[in-house]
Amino acid sequence: MNKVSLRISLSAFIIGLLFCMSCSKKTSTPTKTQEAPNTQQAERRGPQEGQGRQQGPPPFSQMLTKMDQNKDGKLASSEVQGRLKENFAKIDANADGFITEEEFKNAPRPPRGRRN
Repeated sequence: MNKVSLRISLSAFIIGLLFCMSCSKKTSTPTKTQEAPNTQQAERRGPQEGQGRQQGPPPFSQMLTKMDQNKDGKLASSEVQGRLKENFAKIDANADGFITEEEFKNAPRPPRGRRN
């Protein structure tokens, strides 16, 4: 009699557990931490965020805000820094000493997963 009771209890427990698991899959709704961020947060973070590190360079307008000291709408070699400075000659397609938005957009990109 004791073995029979144990088997019935174990069977009821397993059925209940399976039922609970199937219900939680069907009715799962996003919690506050899973919900999409509001627009203001997304704009502040910029494109590509939420995927770990940002992929690719920042927008040209952001580069101008940070580096264009004389506010002429283009970047001189004396105004840039980091990898942009290292690759200045490659990006400055017409070799006039400035990077324009068009040159920045058409700049060669390093292969994915690899950095200079």
